Amino acid sequence: MINGERVGDFILAPGFTSRKRVQYQTYDVTKMLTLDNKIEIVVGDGWYNGKINFVVAENVPKALICQLDILYEDKTRESIVSDDSWLVSKDKLRFAELYDGEIYDSNFTDTPLSAIVLDHDKKIIVKQQGVYVREQEKIAPVSIIKAPNGDTLVDFGQNLTGYFEFTVNAKGGDRVAFTVCEELDKYGNFYNENYRDAKARFEYICHDGINTYKPILAFWGFRYMRVDSFPCEITRESISAIVVHSDMKRTGYLNSSSKLLNKLFSNIIWGQKGNFLDVPTDCPQRDERQGWTGDATVFCKTASYNYDVEQFFEKWLTDLKLDQGKKGNIPNIIPQTVCWDWSTTEDTGAVWGDSATIIPYQMYKMYASKELLKRQYKTMVRYLSYIASTTKKRYLWYGCGQFGDWLGLDAPSGSYRGSSNEDFIASVFYYNSVKIVADVSMILGKDSSKYDTLASKILNKIRSTFKEYKTQTECTLALYFDIAEDKASVAKRLNDMIRANGNKLQTGFVGTPFLLHALSQNGYSEAAYDLLLQEQFPSWLYSVKQGATTIWEHWDGKNEQGEFWSKNMNSFNHYAYGSVADWVYEEACGIKPLKPAFEEAIIAPKPTDKLDHLSAIIHTRHGKISSKWYHVDGKIRYEIETPVKTTIIIGDKQFVVDAGSYIF
Repeated sequence: MINGERVGDFILAPGFTSRKRVQYQTYDVTKMLTLDNKIEIVVGDGWYNGKINFVVAENVPKALICQLDILYEDKTRESIVSDDSWLVSKDKLRFAELYDGEIYDSNFTDTPLSAIVLDHDKKIIVKQQGVYVREQEKIAPVSIIKAPNGDTLVDFGQNLTGYFEFTVNAKGGDRVAFTVCEELDKYGNFYNENYRDAKARFEYICHDGINTYKPILAFWGFRYMRVDSFPCEITRESISAIVVHSDMKRTGYLNSSSKLLNKLFSNIIWGQKGNFLDVPTDCPQRDERQGWTGDATVFCKTASYNYDVEQFFEKWLTDLKLDQGKKGNIPNIIPQTVCWDWSTTEDTGAVWGDSATIIPYQMYKMYASKELLKRQYKTMVRYLSYIASTTKKRYLWYGCGQFGDWLGLDAPSGSYRGSSNEDFIASVFYYNSVKIVADVSMILGKDSSKYDTLASKILNKIRSTFKEYKTQTECTLALYFDIAEDKASVAKRLNDMIRANGNKLQTGFVGTPFLLHALSQNGYSEAAYDLLLQEQFPSWLYSVKQGATTIWEHWDGKNEQGEFWSKNMNSFNHYAYGSVADWVYEEACGIKPLKPAFEEAIIAPKPTDKLDHLSAIIHTRHGKISSKWYHVDGKIRYEIETPVKTTIIIGDKQFVVDAGSYIF
């Protein structure tokens, strides 16, 4: 704050980074200055020493470093630097914690104290690399509810990440208190047991007159708010929700003739917004909110179609590079926390660890970011070396602890892991990462022969070791990653499994992102559409019909009787299964890059009679590309727009066209 006015609009500075670095931000404050000026900065535990690290260390000082650079009209310069002449005092913000919330006493006063200068290594301070986190929009309540148990609830109609702003005319000492949740129980009462130990609470002590406030060092994932205390009757006009996320540019849009499908598309967008808050988190509400690498790996393609995420992932991948273990392993959470330190262990899971290769490669495909590949290349190579050094069987990733097909519906009773062979899954992703490193080596002008040879040996070893694919996920991976030698028979087996299961999937975090691709790429597009449009549990549209406004962690997070899957691990804003959107972009609407950043493209739509129309728009580095198909007079009309040379495939006909608009 300068003279009582907020400096800039970056929320939760300096951001969530590896503990090996801290970002600094710069602001032009010239127009904020007068003859006499007062600078105030509020600091809290936050990302560094809050409960988000699962350990809150005692006696860790809250600290800052600040420098005000002044250029005078006579061209002389002066710098005012934070030192022991600065004054410190306790703030009206009496408590602030990312999981637990805030307590603010607007009547609090305190005597300033002298500052203490810390002897800290300033080499860890780096210029802001990530996308700024900002307030994006305000949402008014859709209703004020009187719950069956007598609670007053505010419903914002959308599960979101952020906080709220309220205004109330009060007397000094009056209290405002809220607790938030995502879902109501089957009776319509407040429910947030799934937040676990996160208190998710806010309290404000009023002064006389008009009080207006919004939190500054906390955020929540929520749709509903319980009014624990308010000086008068709360109204829709007295409070609003403020949506907060990284300031990414929207680039992708999907639309169809199905209201349920369109709601799913909306839920996927809200899931990304809610979990792309400086780092790609697993969820924004409970006592976790961590940068789980597996979630980011399976969703990064969809993420890069929906939004321009190049800068967002460049920052996070730098943290990944810094936090990579001494043996080359990739921690399952990036940035690292104090408590969960994987950097010195061998506990790295396939898919989770493959974030080191899959995400930079996807960024290259979408944005032609060769510099990012250069920066991450050593990290990729070290990761492959780690796998080779830990496996129990050469040319496989075998006999190591894995997450498997996490939350697969075919899991044995009492297990979170699906029934798919964990060594097979790990070996497939090992093969895929080796192929990626071979490609990246060629892109960077390096010799790729070592990795080409290794990939061939891994493929042969997988084929000789795993000769039968018993689950939907095993068939899916065998098809999508070109493991299966007889793809036709494996595709038929996968299709038969789905049909025998009532056109329902059984896949978890690992199989689901690739399932529809594996079907449509092998002649079973109708089966893929049947899964996409399935409305019964388990399916994407099941949660939509249950009232979801984001993507759920579990297919049955809440059943038709309003009962919850679990209170231990049951997020209602968990974007991983939203990865299905990349199939809609790439297969249903048929848009793919032929060259990085869509310098050239291919559009090969796969329509169905199950929808009247479907369309996708992507704003690429070279301009807008779109594909729409719809039924008219017993035929299918295709409307395609491209800014670049494009190969268009309609049925069995192929056309190579220049930039322009085309109708078939």
